[in-house]
Amino acid sequence: MDLTTTSVNMKDFGIELKDVQQAHERVKRHTKITPVMDFDYFDNKVSCKLYFKCELFQKTGSFKFRGAINSVSKLVEKEAPTDNVTVVTHSSGNHGQAVALAAKLCHVKAHIVMPSNAPTCKVNGVKGYGATVIHCFPSERAREEEASKVIKETNGCFIHSSQSLDVIAGQGTIGLELLEQVADLDAIVAPVGGGGMLSGICIAAKSIKPSIKVYAAEPINADDCARSMKAHKLLPNEKTPDTVADGLRVSVGPVTWPILHKLLDDVIVVSEEEILDNLRLMLEKTKLLIEPSSAVGVAAVRSSRFNHLIQEHNLKKVGVVLCGGNIDISKLKAILK
Repeated sequence: MDLTTTSVNMKDFGIELKDVQQAHERVKRHTKITPVMDFDYFDNKVSCKLYFKCELFQKTGSFKFRGAINSVSKLVEKEAPTDNVTVVTHSSGNHGQAVALAAKLCHVKAHIVMPSNAPTCKVNGVKGYGATVIHCFPSERAREEEASKVIKETNGCFIHSSQSLDVIAGQGTIGLELLEQVADLDAIVAPVGGGGMLSGICIAAKSIKPSIKVYAAEPINADDCARSMKAHKLLPNEKTPDTVADGLRVSVGPVTWPILHKLLDDVIVVSEEEILDNLRLMLEKTKLLIEPSSAVGVAAVRSSRFNHLIQEHNLKKVGVVLCGGNIDISKLKAILK
C-alpha cells in the first residue's frame, strides 16, 4: 500500500493533525519528552539504522499516559468544578495506571476495571495512584459489562483505552516528537492492540511526511489487525488471545480500524518465542527492561519479513516505539531462565 495524504482526507476519521498538535500543547506540562536511543548491536544486525522511542520512561511506565491526560484534561475543562467528576475505564494495566494518574493530577475520582489475570505490578500501580480497582473475568466482554455497571453506579465518564478520539490524539504526540527528534525518518514501527497509539502515529506522521511508512507489529496469537488488513474488513479476535504481550490482547476497534485500514502500510506478526527472545536481548544488550508488548516491535524489525521491506522500500532510518516497561518481576525471572 503506497499512500500520500493527498489521497486521504484526515477529517473523514474525525481527527486530524491539528487535534494531535492541540493535544501536545495540552499535555506537555504533564508528560515527558521521552528519549530516542540507538544501539550499535542492533544496527549491525539490521540493514538500516534503528531509533528506539523509549516510552517506558514516560510517566506510569508507558505511552498510555499521553492519551489519558489529554482526555481527562479536556473533560475537566468542560466539567469544572470537578468535585463530582468520576472517570471510569477498563484495562489490563497500562491504560488503567495512566487514567489513575491523570485523574489524580486533575483532582477527579477514578474507577478502573481490571481482568483477574492483570499483572500484579500494574494492579498495584493503579492503586498507588489512588484509583479504585474492580476485578472482572479476563475477557473483553466481561470488562465492558463490568465497566458499564460502574459507570451507572458512579455516574462516571468512560475513557476508552483506544477507541476515543481524545486518547488517539494524545497518543499521536509520540509521532510528533519522533519526527522532531530524528530527521529524515523513513518508517515507524509500533505494536498494535486496540490501535489507539498506532492510529495517532499514522495521523501525525503521514500528515507531516506523506512518504513515511508506518508498520504495525503484532503477536501471531493476537493477529486481528493482520487478518483485518488482509480481508479489508474488521475481524476482531473471537476470544481473549493467549499471548505473553498482555497489553496487546485487545482487538482493533471500530474507531481505529478505518484509520489503520487507510493509512497503515503493513502488519508484521511475530511468534511468542520471538517476543521473549527479544525481551531478553534488549535487557542484555541495551540494559532496557521493556515489557513483552514492547518486545513485539523489536521482534518485528529483526524479522525476515521486515528485512524484505527494508530492501523493497530502501528504508534507511526507522523509528521503533518501545511502548512500555511494566512487567512483573516474578514473570521476568521465568522469562530470563
